[in-house]
Amino acid sequence: MDQKKLFRTIETVASKIFSSDEELLTDVIKQIINNEQIKLTGGRIWKLHPRKKAYRLLFQTGKVQKIPDDFLLVLKDYPLLDKITEERTILAEETDKTLLSKGILKYSASGVGRKIKIGEKRFYEYLLAVNTNMIGDDMRFTLNIIATVLTSKLSERYLLLSRKNLMSDIDKAKEIQKSILPEHEYKFHDYEIFGLTFPAEIVGGDFYDFLKVGDGEDRLGILLGDAASKGLGAAAEAMYISGAMRMASTFQIKISPMMSRMNQLVNKIFSDDKFTSLFYGELSNDKKGLFLYANAGQNPPMFYRKKNSDIIPLDPTGPLLGPVPNSKFETDSINFQKGDLLVIYSDGIVEAANDKFVFYGEERLKQIILNNVNLSPKKIAALILNDVIKFSTSESQYTDDKTIVVIKRNG
Repeated sequence: MDQKKLFRTIETVASKIFSSDEELLTDVIKQIINNEQIKLTGGRIWKLHPRKKAYRLLFQTGKVQKIPDDFLLVLKDYPLLDKITEERTILAEETDKTLLSKGILKYSASGVGRKIKIGEKRFYEYLLAVNTNMIGDDMRFTLNIIATVLTSKLSERYLLLSRKNLMSDIDKAKEIQKSILPEHEYKFHDYEIFGLTFPAEIVGGDFYDFLKVGDGEDRLGILLGDAASKGLGAAAEAMYISGAMRMASTFQIKISPMMSRMNQLVNKIFSDDKFTSLFYGELSNDKKGLFLYANAGQNPPMFYRKKNSDIIPLDPTGPLLGPVPNSKFETDSINFQKGDLLVIYSDGIVEAANDKFVFYGEERLKQIILNNVNLSPKKIAALILNDVIKFSTSESQYTDDKTIVVIKRNG
């Protein structure tokens, strides 16, 4: 049979939609046994069972005596099976008494599917074995083509299934990450607050939250963090830390010991190459506008004082969370007056770069804030993000998650 024609025939048969690998293989072997040009009298599909170190009969068809359904091809009894990994198809004299009694004097076997490691050797997940009176090189070529097409189709199924599973996992991760983020807008006494995050990938390592401290309504915790790296790993770390901070806020722990405890947790739970920057502050219903905060390696938030139209950076009061378990974290404070605002942001804002690797930078951010101090936190956050995205063109490869929280005192 013409090899190209055979390839197209098998590919056409194997391209139908099947519910399982076994259904695909079963349907194909039925088709090739019934194809008069291929000249096969019978065929079997065997599936590898790593624990039993044997192939178990999965399906058989054709004008041959049937083998018992529970029959096993034990690997150690068939040394020639080792060669299938290298040669794809082997032709040999049968030696098993049970198979000989069924009239199987010669056999051919072709490897199909993935290769699975057993001990120091690898074996195909499936074997395609056929009965024929035309044992020879031409049949070897024919079986190699069939096995190659089937392996290709099974690989497509594996990739499709993996992609579906990955997308399902990513969708779940997105939903979980959304669930830990608060509503964008938040009002707390005289304060108006707005936060947003823009991940570089489908999920990201940036996070923010607004936390009621204790049981009352007099204290509000505001946090913004950035777990190192991007993607699912960073998202998992972000979700863990955000959840831990939510739990800690219910116990009204003072800021410095809370940050120390978070640092120990990150150091213990995550690998040595993982770390997180975190800014945490607490607003209260204090007439003087007291805002207590600690900054664990986060970019210094920008505090705008309306009184003198100046911007003050809230520098770190401690190191990054994670690398050193016994790090100390100081607490500092500012006082909000009417019209004052605070912009907390992740490094994806100021370190956004264009295609010439020029950073957006703190000065550009500062100017955006100074030019728009009379606007609402929501509008300020949107202006900043839009300006950063416009600056870092789509061709730029230097991207990171971008998160902004803006706090403004209105009364």
